[in-house]
Amino acid sequence: MCSTMGCEKKQNPDMKPNSVNHVKLAFHHLISNAMYLILIVPLIAILSAGLSGEDLVHLLNQYLEFMSLTSVTICMAMAVLLAALYFMCRPRQIYLLDFACYKPDPTQMCTKEFFLKRSELTGSFSEESLAFQRKIMERSGYGQKTYGPKSLMEIPGEMSVEEARKEAEMLIFGAIDELLAKTKVKVKDIGILIVNSSLFNPTPSLSAMVVNRYKLRGNVLSYNLGGMGCSAGLIALDLAKRLLQVERNSYALIVSMEGMNLNWYGGNNRSMLITNCLFRLGAAAILLSNRSSDRRRSKYQLIHSLRTHMGADDKCYNCVLQKEDTEKRIGVQISKDLLSAAGEALKTHITTLGPLVLPISEQVLFLLNLIGKKVFNMKIKRYIPDFKMAFEHFCIHAGGRAVLDELEKNLGLTEPLMEPSRMTLYRFGNTSSSSSWYVLAYCEAKGRIKKGDRAWQIAFGSGFKCNSAVWRALRTIDPAKEKHNPWLDEIDEFPVDVPEVASIVY
Repeated sequence: MCSTMGCEKKQNPDMKPNSVNHVKLAFHHLISNAMYLILIVPLIAILSAGLSGEDLVHLLNQYLEFMSLTSVTICMAMAVLLAALYFMCRPRQIYLLDFACYKPDPTQMCTKEFFLKRSELTGSFSEESLAFQRKIMERSGYGQKTYGPKSLMEIPGEMSVEEARKEAEMLIFGAIDELLAKTKVKVKDIGILIVNSSLFNPTPSLSAMVVNRYKLRGNVLSYNLGGMGCSAGLIALDLAKRLLQVERNSYALIVSMEGMNLNWYGGNNRSMLITNCLFRLGAAAILLSNRSSDRRRSKYQLIHSLRTHMGADDKCYNCVLQKEDTEKRIGVQISKDLLSAAGEALKTHITTLGPLVLPISEQVLFLLNLIGKKVFNMKIKRYIPDFKMAFEHFCIHAGGRAVLDELEKNLGLTEPLMEPSRMTLYRFGNTSSSSSWYVLAYCEAKGRIKKGDRAWQIAFGSGFKCNSAVWRALRTIDPAKEKHNPWLDEIDEFPVDVPEVASIVY
């Protein structure tokens, strides 16, 4: 048994023996409540001066004598005009009615041992390449229940456009069917459709496939996003938000997925073998609305969406690149510059996002640090804003263990805040652009989403890009009332301990 203090430290990793956190918290409350202090101090001064009620009434009457009826009328007219302009020009509020994450059939579960055995049976890989894949899988942070394509499950597996299309239909239609069952929205009311898949983009497009299956109306605004990597889901969200600003009383359906059938790499280039080890099947469907009447039944309100593109830098542009190897086999190459590119993208991104979401106290500290470094050339450590003061939930793209470790370090996050992303990586693997939705689904299944909570979705993608979405919960999510959540039937098993290295024997 541990002592009381020992248990408290284990539950709260932020506890420190010094008073730095207490001073910072006091500063935060002081700055955040500065307006109240400004209003209260003069009142206290007046009361301390010993003025009676009659004196205060006399002062008020003297002030009103200076105000003529004309000036009052003008002020009221200006106030009405400004209020009207504000309500006419303000952006429409965007609501998230609900979302669904597809959970493939148990027959498609891919253990790490099966994955390696399947790789060996292809006869495509050298002993060195097989050993490299084994090393990657042992350190991946994956569990034994991630999902692979049927072409990987069957021996020999068929890789063809037809099979890839069947795989896409399974993922996309599965996610949409669950979403429509949850929201009860009629397909004829959907005015905007956005489907994103980075590597598999057939003709007719995936978005046309959805229109055909669900018989969407003829004037639906349909978009198909390709080649935009793991952050494409949040890019689709940003696009939907912009379209909903001009399309009145409309619904926007977003589908994020990534097919694996045609994206299996069968060569021996190590930088291309990584994608075989990391990517797994998954898809998410999201329904947005700009109807004010939908606020009551929606889960979240979109507060901000932000995009940062680092493609002008050659190192960032080339860190994730689809190409042919020396034997003309197509694969996606991941360079050693990936983590540094992600770090640079994150720094640029949070510099823009910070002023939008951080409390004024954190902005003041960041500004003082910046002035000290840039203006006075002080040799002080760069101040990283405390985003824990801005968000209750962090839905970080489960791109890989190294990416999660880097963000945990750079943002100063705690293990409890990283838990949803790490458990998503363990249970479902890297499901590309849909992964941040599996993370949010984990938070809901755990009953952690309370009314007023703020959630930050952040994802990285080829190009190189860093994208964000900031949500505010409009109601408390009760897991007992949830349907079609991929975590519900097994949420009590999590969190689990994930070792740094999990040895594989097969």
